[in-house]
Amino acid sequence: MLQSNTNSRTLCGSCQCGSVTYEVADEFNFAVNCHCSICRRSTGAAFKPLAGIDRDKLRVTSGEGDIQIVSAQGWHDVRCKRCGSLLFAVVREGKFAHIAMGTLIDDPSIRPTAHIFVGSKATWFTITDDLPQYDEDI
Repeated sequence: MLQSNTNSRTLCGSCQCGSVTYEVADEFNFAVNCHCSICRRSTGAAFKPLAGIDRDKLRVTSGEGDIQIVSAQGWHDVRCKRCGSLLFAVVREGKFAHIAMGTLIDDPSIRPTAHIFVGSKATWFTITDDLPQYDEDI
């Protein structure tokens, strides 16, 4: 883990194969577990734990040539084209990023505080924690 300044840590993240690495300030605005069908399909899991941050606090440090951009309506996913790992999504006209928390190597100071889009969650998955649940975004 690197220090970006005296007030904030910089966290490291990576794809599964290690080809693409990134650094992000440990200054996340929020963290949630998203159950929307887009996040489920992009991860192949019941939900995606994600942490939101200003895009300028995130920097790809290696493997930029191995990045694959998957565009959708109003955002794009950043993946490793070698192993397919979803690293983050760029949203809100490119000003914000949703970090896939499972790609962080270092432990962030934030934890998910809610489940969002549970109105469209996988029927085969049961939420068993006490975090607040929202049918849509919060």
